[in-house]
Amino acid sequence: MPQFIFRKSSYSDHDHECVEVASNLPHTVAIRDSKRPHGPALRVSPNAWAALLSSLRTEQ
Repeated sequence: MPQFIFRKSSYSDHDHECVEVASNLPHTVAIRDSKRPHGPALRVSPNAWAALLSSLRTEQ
């Protein structure tokens, strides 16, 4: 099992729900619910993650 190092978004409130992301491995970005640190994590390619972030930034 990969050793993901998760971090919270800088937009997150530390006392409420948020998404955590791990991008420390070269071919995988993992995304999980901060309330369920031992629960499942969605894994996507770095290209898919970059496309999602780009899409979100253009929506603001």
